[in-house]
Amino acid sequence: MVAVQAIMSLAFSISAPFLPLFVIELGVRPMARVELWSGAIASVNFLLAAIFSPIWGGLADRLGRKAMVVRSSAAVCLFTALMGLAPNVLVLFLARACMGIFSGFSAAATALVGTQVPEGLLGFSLGWMATGQLVGGLVGPMAGGLLADWLHDYREVFFWTSGVAFVAALTCTLAVRERFVRPTAGAGVRGPIWGQFAELVRHPQLAPLFVVVLLAQVSALGVQPIVPLFVRDLVGDAPWLATAAGAAFAVTGAADLIASPFLGKRSDLIGYRRVLTISLAGVACFTIPQAFVHSIWAFLALRFGVGVFLGGVLPTANAWIGTMFPVERRGAVYGVVASATFMGMFVGPLLGGALAARFGFAAVFLTFGGLTLGNLTWVALGVRERSAHAAA
Repeated sequence: MVAVQAIMSLAFSISAPFLPLFVIELGVRPMARVELWSGAIASVNFLLAAIFSPIWGGLADRLGRKAMVVRSSAAVCLFTALMGLAPNVLVLFLARACMGIFSGFSAAATALVGTQVPEGLLGFSLGWMATGQLVGGLVGPMAGGLLADWLHDYREVFFWTSGVAFVAALTCTLAVRERFVRPTAGAGVRGPIWGQFAELVRHPQLAPLFVVVLLAQVSALGVQPIVPLFVRDLVGDAPWLATAAGAAFAVTGAADLIASPFLGKRSDLIGYRRVLTISLAGVACFTIPQAFVHSIWAFLALRFGVGVFLGGVLPTANAWIGTMFPVERRGAVYGVVASATFMGMFVGPLLGGALAARFGFAAVFLTFGGLTLGNLTWVALGVRERSAHAAA
């Protein structure tokens, strides 16, 4: 499943480097409209995934989590191919929107792993899943850029990506085993899915952690739009500007890659609340000083520190949430969590860009560092621990 997660993460991110260029190729002019369409196409997937993830999570509890992983991988395969066939930008937008509606991969993959591994390895396993997602997210844009330059045809890259998603679906079908028992009437998973969603959102343990995941994603992704521009302010028009900007992203990803399994395993041993509070404190402590740096090397060091502690936030929160609910309800639960994740991915970059435009770069780092401290306080004071048996 770590391999499937990495493959699908690669498929999701592979079009990032050339998507605006493909919009131009479809005849969109002038540049202001290109930017508008590119932003809409890039974000609509996250918005609709946030809305529909709880539905797919609820179906995973009823029909099987592996079936939902295969279904979502097949949906990405289909709609990515349709993006390659798009005759105009509106069809491209609609294909991307359908990908957000019908995917639901994140919730299904997390639920599948979260229901099959032993409880004592939940944090460790979800930490490795986060690592797989990060590897795909790092390799995807690089592979997309190389393929576009090699093939000289953006449409062909979409077809290759569709094939990658098919490989993920095939790998899950052949190599992943699931011990799934259809729920009985008393298992708490019957009834309308939206009714279950409303019940879970009001749950006294899940609701506070829903806020934790949402704020963590907003804080993590909110600074990303301004990182290349901030690097340009630090180094000027140096010939290695693009390399420095890429390094600012890469060091964060590399640190996250190293730390996620380690912090996930520590959360199994010393407790989820403790690791989550330490991780949030570390993210805040390395984010706020970025507002005051004047050296690219200091900035890279701080970005590395952020990545180390960021690797402990989502896997630990997901593992903690999993222990609060019985196995037969975890598909719906992780569907709700995926909704928070995607909503943070949608809101964070928009908020970061707006803050930078209005108040400058320093305000972005200070705001999201302060938001992380608020999240830390919320975890320390507002989230209670409870076992799955009590939550049942």
